[in-house]
Amino acid sequence: MTTNIRCLLVDDEPLAIQLLQKHIAQLPFFEVASTCSNAIQALEILNHQPIDLLFLDIRMPSLSGLDLLKTLRNRPQTILTTAYREYALDGFDLDVVDYLLKPVTFDRFFMSVERYLRINHQPMTRVLSSSEPQFIYLKSGYKYFKLDLQEILFVESRKDYIRVITKERTIVAKYKLSDMEKELEDKGFLRIHRSYIVNRHHITSFTAAGLDIAGHQLPIGDTYKALVTATIMR
Repeated sequence: MTTNIRCLLVDDEPLAIQLLQKHIAQLPFFEVASTCSNAIQALEILNHQPIDLLFLDIRMPSLSGLDLLKTLRNRPQTILTTAYREYALDGFDLDVVDYLLKPVTFDRFFMSVERYLRINHQPMTRVLSSSEPQFIYLKSGYKYFKLDLQEILFVESRKDYIRVITKERTIVAKYKLSDMEKELEDKGFLRIHRSYIVNRHHITSFTAAGLDIAGHQLPIGDTYKALVTATIMR
């Protein structure tokens, strides 16, 4: 993803907007393009600015969020935010991405962002902080685990799953190793085998056949030997 995802936040509660701004600030590639407190202002912004993702409150003065969506010919993808559960079916009838109940927690917010990325065929695992230390969020089962990149020792492919081995734990997730390789590109990680990606900073020794990481002996694939040796010795 080379361009930022531009978000418009529409809510008549300032604290609700501030909370969403705080959540979005943790996501590189996402930016708050504008905010406003009612649907009339939102309509004006949508007519003059490109917006990729709309966070829209439902209950607002004069014109509700649902009524706003019904008036839009080219509506952006939308995540509804509200304190009222009874509007959920109406929202999904308008083909919204998701429906968030206030107060919006980061975990639930991230699930909506993941759904948005999946709909748009973009990687679901994203680096969520551009400053050190860096983190990724990885879904395993029904939970999202926050992993410090510096703590990851290596990633192992197991058919349709990967095992992420850190200093303290192992996370199993349904994910392709090739997709994880793209996510970890230029972040100190190295593909050494069709089944392994390693954190170069944790390599303690190596030979032409394999290497050691924190007591784990991992093989080096024949097609990777030249690249691995050149990278480690660089």
